[in-house]
Amino acid sequence: MTVSPEAKNESAAELNFDVIVIGAGISGMYQLYRLRERGFRVRVFETGTGVGGTWYWNRYPGARFDSESYSYGYSFSKELLEEWDWTEQFSPQPETERYLNYVADKFDLRRDIQFSARVAAAHYDEAGSYWDITLDDGQCYRSRFLVTAVGPLSAPTMPNIDGVDDFKGEAYHTGLWPKENVSFEGKRVAVIGTGATGIQTIQEVAKTVGHMTVFQRRPNWTTPLQNRKIEKAEMQEIRANYDEIFRRCAESSSCFLHTPDPRKTFDVPEDERRAFWDQQFNAPGFAMWIGGFSDMLMDRAANDAVSEFVAEKIRERVDDPKVAEMLTPKDHGFGTRRVPQETFYYEAFNQPNVELVSILETPIERITETGIETTDRTFEFDMIIYATGFDAITGSFDRIDIRGVEGESLKDKWRQALETFLGVHVAGFPNMFMVMGPHTALGNIPRSIEYNVDWVADLIGYLRDNEFTRAEARPEAVDEWTQFVLEKGEGNLANEIDSWMTGVNQNVAGKQKRIIARYSGTAPEYRDRADTVAANGYKELALS
Repeated sequence: MTVSPEAKNESAAELNFDVIVIGAGISGMYQLYRLRERGFRVRVFETGTGVGGTWYWNRYPGARFDSESYSYGYSFSKELLEEWDWTEQFSPQPETERYLNYVADKFDLRRDIQFSARVAAAHYDEAGSYWDITLDDGQCYRSRFLVTAVGPLSAPTMPNIDGVDDFKGEAYHTGLWPKENVSFEGKRVAVIGTGATGIQTIQEVAKTVGHMTVFQRRPNWTTPLQNRKIEKAEMQEIRANYDEIFRRCAESSSCFLHTPDPRKTFDVPEDERRAFWDQQFNAPGFAMWIGGFSDMLMDRAANDAVSEFVAEKIRERVDDPKVAEMLTPKDHGFGTRRVPQETFYYEAFNQPNVELVSILETPIERITETGIETTDRTFEFDMIIYATGFDAITGSFDRIDIRGVEGESLKDKWRQALETFLGVHVAGFPNMFMVMGPHTALGNIPRSIEYNVDWVADLIGYLRDNEFTRAEARPEAVDEWTQFVLEKGEGNLANEIDSWMTGVNQNVAGKQKRIIARYSGTAPEYRDRADTVAANGYKELALS
């Protein structure tokens, strides 16, 4: 192995760093901060040329938060909270990227981040109890510990359509959007996909496009975002209430500022029920999804009722009844997939220069040099936008050759069965810790990130202080946690639906079967179990 010039002497098995972190998004930046604070030698490898992760890559038109801005930013620094002003209730991508760059500068994080550095392989060395990390340019590094901060939605996927590379016009994936400005004015634009990124893109492109054709496989339920500006005076009020805001996030089931209504759907008279739904529908953000009646995502009749209410709202906003029906989901109930937020999305389809095509009724046969051919028509376009999503949860791991004890492949292991301990550890992969890995608490992701990162940093500190060089989840702990995750998923209607949350991606080989890919319990319950593990000296881990 070729060891980089930064290698230390042989006394430490030529370890370049104590910890290597993959990814300089929200997770990786904070993990670097916490580990460096504890005196560890840390290096972060980042594929992009700047920090931000999701908010570096996803710069497509209309990209923005669907969590309230002031509940999404970091909470660890009082000084940072005092200095930063959010300008919108749901921050747009450019502002979020500026914020993360501000954080990187404020805490001098860049000096320990290596940009344009894609990790190609990570192999565990059993004899030395360390990780060998290889970049795609051939550079190699060693570290005692490996932290993956790769994110659950960071591996863009292209559709399985013949001729994708043949198109001669402009072509973009929403998750790999260019930094330079892209104009839609006067152009014939195709958008493939109506998931969360597609919805945000479509409503923005519709403002200036010459003509837009939207190719939809299956529609998604959406609710109005209700975004607005945050004035200086309001920002001061928010700042004064940050402790309360983060307390509410910590106590809620999914770390959002919204909590389920404790009542059951049919315990409420119909007129009160509809009034409540109206109020929730017109409230900002995830109020209706996260703050609905307590049985909405568990009881089929309750879910059918709220789904029909939202379907009525779609019909009210779309002029053409046929188009309205095309935009109304039939294959899943409201909230059983993550609910995208929109602003005048449905009204875009009332424009004479916007057309909706169902690729279930008339499938796309191929991409041509000049456009798209379906079973029904031939279209010519100047631009194709692929809003075809991500190989979620495990996809970002699959793109790295990660090998543990005896050279076992993580990708192959998870293809057989997705098992973890706390969503942080994988049996057979010592000294590897995942931030926001499978089976961890998701929800309002930065809130979960901060907990995950702190837990991992504390563990690594514990290992150093007690002179341990190896930590691995015990098989029985993995079995117990995985069974707990499966039990928490029982009765959840979302786990009966094909979506990224159940590990299904029609564009990725071997990912057409539903699995329990995420933890469905509450965030406080997750933290209680993880806190207990730490308080009891990490007995669920084999330490040596």
